Amino acid sequence: MIERCEPLTNIFDCIHHFWEHPRTQKILAVLILVTYLLALAGIEANREGLLPDWMARLTPSSHFQAIQLAFTLILGMEMMELILSISGSLSKSLGKQLEVMALILMRDAFKQLSLLPEPVSITDPLPLLFIASSGAGALFIFLCLGFYHKLRAHQNYISDPLEQMRYVMSKKLMALVLVLLFVGIALRDAVIFLRSGEESAFFETIYTVLIFADIALVLVSQRFMPSFHAVFRNSSFVIGTLLMRLSLSAPWPWSVATICFATLYILGVTGAITYFGSS
Repeated sequence: MIERCEPLTNIFDCIHHFWEHPRTQKILAVLILVTYLLALAGIEANREGLLPDWMARLTPSSHFQAIQLAFTLILGMEMMELILSISGSLSKSLGKQLEVMALILMRDAFKQLSLLPEPVSITDPLPLLFIASSGAGALFIFLCLGFYHKLRAHQNYISDPLEQMRYVMSKKLMALVLVLLFVGIALRDAVIFLRSGEESAFFETIYTVLIFADIALVLVSQRFMPSFHAVFRNSSFVIGTLLMRLSLSAPWPWSVATICFATLYILGVTGAITYFGSS
């Protein structure tokens, strides 16, 4: 049955290859830089009253919003890479998840800048505490990520090459559906913003979709890897990612604390699995 979906997995392979190509990454980096500069120019024009009404309604008045926009685009790129990484090993995908969470904390820190007046004047220390805690949380994840890559080891739970191929194809199909949802939600939110100027909870929506995808991934992996060790590993990793994704809706500072705890949990599970092996 799964072999009949090979044309769809070939489409996913083409998307994956195109996205990971160095030329594509360079073009996206240049586009983000150009967008950042244009945002600064547009905000300045809006402050001077040079924009038409329909454009002024959509353009913020704080230059710090341009910084937030740039890091939002970077986070979007990382989110796409996270979705594409689902087709690979679970441990590799989990490493990408940690990278995305570090960028989310960095983005949250820069979002606080948009609340500051111009020129900058600090009268309330709370934004500074928020920026400091988000930066510290991102640094903590970065350090744990280094230990994670040193601890993780390849665990081969599927010995049959045919079953391994079917498992990979199943993950590619799931990732292809997530790519389509990612693009569809992004286009929908962009249309809503252009029509009404209202910002949608894009990343929160994507993370909600990924929660259901995580559960589906555990169920699919259990079909191909029914052993206790494999089920425990996969389920434990998903619990870690669920904690990180649910933390996005938690208030500060619990959101940062939950992300850090989830990172430590994943690091502990990885170390235990590597140490004890599959016996």
